[in-house]
Amino acid sequence: MNIPHLNVRSLNWRALKREWLINPKADLLSGAVVGLALIPEAIAFSIIAGVDPKVGLYASFIIAVITSFLGGRPGSISAATGAMALLMVDLVKEHGLQYLLAATFLTGIFQVIFGILQLGRQMKFVPRAVMIGYINALAVLIFMAQLPQLTNVPPTVYVLTVLSLGIIYILPRFTKAVPSPLVALAVMTIAAIALRLDVPTVGDMGELPTAPPLFALPQVPFTLETFNIILPYSLTLAIVGLLASFLTASLVDDLTDTPSDKNQEAKGQGFANMVTAFFGGMAGCGMIGQSVINVQSGGRGRLSSLAAGIFLLMAILFLQDWVRQMPMAALVAVMIMVSIGTFRWSSFTNIPRVPRSEVVVMLTTMFVIIFTRNFALGVATGIVMSTVFFSRKIAQLVLVDQVMLDEGAHRVYKVSGQIFFLSRDEFMASFNFAELVEQVTIDLTHAHLWDQGAVEMLDKAVQKFRRQGVEVNVVGLNEASSTLLNRLATDEELISNDPS
Repeated sequence: MNIPHLNVRSLNWRALKREWLINPKADLLSGAVVGLALIPEAIAFSIIAGVDPKVGLYASFIIAVITSFLGGRPGSISAATGAMALLMVDLVKEHGLQYLLAATFLTGIFQVIFGILQLGRQMKFVPRAVMIGYINALAVLIFMAQLPQLTNVPPTVYVLTVLSLGIIYILPRFTKAVPSPLVALAVMTIAAIALRLDVPTVGDMGELPTAPPLFALPQVPFTLETFNIILPYSLTLAIVGLLASFLTASLVDDLTDTPSDKNQEAKGQGFANMVTAFFGGMAGCGMIGQSVINVQSGGRGRLSSLAAGIFLLMAILFLQDWVRQMPMAALVAVMIMVSIGTFRWSSFTNIPRVPRSEVVVMLTTMFVIIFTRNFALGVATGIVMSTVFFSRKIAQLVLVDQVMLDEGAHRVYKVSGQIFFLSRDEFMASFNFAELVEQVTIDLTHAHLWDQGAVEMLDKAVQKFRRQGVEVNVVGLNEASSTLLNRLATDEELISNDPS
């Protein structure tokens, strides 16, 4: 009786060790890199949303810590993001921060519900071409977001950026004991302070908080009017946030060759957003860029995500003097590394070998996101295009064999394939309505009728034959097709025809 209990404990310990203690040193060091890189991004995203920098910083700390325990993808980083910040602008402008906090809480509730309903399974319906387009667009936007830091700045900024990139890419050839981005940040900060370089720093981005976040309820009236105001924002934030988190998890799956639990990720993200709303933070989601930094710096386990959140808070509370003086050029170099590592270069080198429809979907998704800065719109466009292309391919797979019986008096059409509204041209072109025969049999044993358009096509084909004085029989209908035909067909004889 004790053996199963011992086995369960053994399995639990192995799972715990695999997710938390696979490589503590690498996880802690990569978490430090991510924590530092999160600071200017959280400040920038707060500015985009129109709120105080501490809103983004608090959110990044809380979300990173909670998802490290409750998320479904070890090694993935979640925090305040630009994709979410863009969706908050109008709400903050029209109603203020407190309504944003209320919307953040409702966003979390929606995400938990989505997780309970196991909507994470629907990720399998997002085509790979759409995912690649999304990832490529994000890489381009990450790079473009660095350009303002490299425009109208002293020449010293370019020197620091190039030197930082040199450290990031050259140091790993000699040693991987310490993540090269962390070394670049430390060396450039020390150099800037020692040489008193006049370059933009993290401190120029905004005021850092001096105290940890405190619990407080959103100061909004608990009325139906408030609910109606925040509902559309919360639903949009929930969907976009989960989409970003699922795509981030899928990318980390590919980078680490390990699986993730998308439904648990949804619940973890939702709970994190619910909590951050009570501590003055904005809604967040998975971050592809920071997750790539984490993985490329050696982070694999949940400890790296936890370390990123804790190091972020410790840095802004206890290392403010150093963090403020950190040159933005070094962080720009880290983010350039991220954009280069995130971009799927093979998606362009493999274009000659990839089906044209997938190339079109990938490029369309990518450019829609880049030009609109709307990730949801880009992904939705890609999915719709993929569906249309797939439907067209399926529609072309309608095969009709013709057999002549009774010395030319009886023609049999044996139809195979999926018959629906897009199959019209292929289906109707398969019949010779001018042929002089006495009887026609349409055998649908190896076909399936999917929709009203399919019934209409069959109905029309039968009527055209009968107008020529031909006797028509429809046979071989499966149960589902027969039910659909009886419900929608207009020809009484066709409806009453025995499908067997």
